Amino acid sequence: MEKGLKIGGVPEHFNLPFRLAIEEGKFREAEINLHWSDMSGGTGQMIKGLQTGTLDIAVLLTEGITKAILQGLNAKIIQVYVTTPLRWGIHVPYHSDIKSVDQLEGQTFAISREGSGSQLMAYVKADQEGWDINKLKFNVIGDIYGGLWALEHNEAQAFLWEKYTTFPFTEQGKCRYIDEVITPWPCFVIAVRNEIYENHKNELDKMCKIVSDRALKMKSNTQTVDVISWRYNLRSGQVKNWLLETDWNYDGIAYPLAFEKTVSYLLKLNLISEEEAENWRDKIFA
Repeated sequence: MEKGLKIGGVPEHFNLPFRLAIEEGKFREAEINLHWSDMSGGTGQMIKGLQTGTLDIAVLLTEGITKAILQGLNAKIIQVYVTTPLRWGIHVPYHSDIKSVDQLEGQTFAISREGSGSQLMAYVKADQEGWDINKLKFNVIGDIYGGLWALEHNEAQAFLWEKYTTFPFTEQGKCRYIDEVITPWPCFVIAVRNEIYENHKNELDKMCKIVSDRALKMKSNTQTVDVISWRYNLRSGQVKNWLLETDWNYDGIAYPLAFEKTVSYLLKLNLISEEEAENWRDKIFA
């Protein structure tokens, strides 16, 4: 295969199976020419990449890509990647008086981009708490470093991000963790632009199989904790907990009911319209 496929994902421990498979030449052996790009701006940045064609494939948050496809993004979900939920830490300025989530009603949330997981999960949390979701306020900050800056300079009073990724910053006193919100669905999926799916279906199937196998091998390897700890600057105790809580899609199975939950949540929060939600299965799955 000559054409290189451009794939993007967050520079976090969830994507280590992809990184290892690339480094070990697994995709090359299968004649898949894959170019990986770290996307520190998260799901919002990847949706933009799929839109503009700067990305062919993205490993991104279920809720963000589902919403984008239902609102017209020319892409399809080809597989659930991580089957377990994501644990979003709710972070506040280190020196603030905020001690509990109820104090965040009416405050400003830092979000990486419009339509990002950090924004959608703020809606989910607001709904769980019974707040008026129409009164949520957001400040777009780009990435985790923008979020920390916004908290420090009181440009935002809360910031939702994956809790293990932010743990080193809580230790450094850059922010304070007060609670978490857990996604009610499997957290990461693999999505591709429609044109790429039509032209490279075989390679994409092989790619999913390679990464699923690599994830299973990684999950069962006793040295994985040390590897993640070293690569991502995390304490081994944290990594152990994270690994226990995290599973990849080792068998490549589909999870249609999980998406039903995602779509009904997006509808409930008025983030998509009834019309956009019609025939959602046909729209989002390859």
